[in-house]
Amino acid sequence: MEKYFAYLEELRESGETNMYGAVPFLQRRFVELQFDRKRAAEILDAWIRSFSERGEDE
Repeated sequence: MEKYFAYLEELRESGETNMYGAVPFLQRRFVELQFDRKRAAEILDAWIRSFSERGEDE
């Protein structure tokens, strides 16, 4: 998950997309997620939830 979370943080900082729409970005960046939208969505959900666990805003 670390590599996905690091990418999502970079994507967030870039401002390229609203993070709720980041699933296609994950799928393009990571070959193993290319045809697994469900897994990419699970990763994004875990990343979003990590903000509340750390006490940060989404």
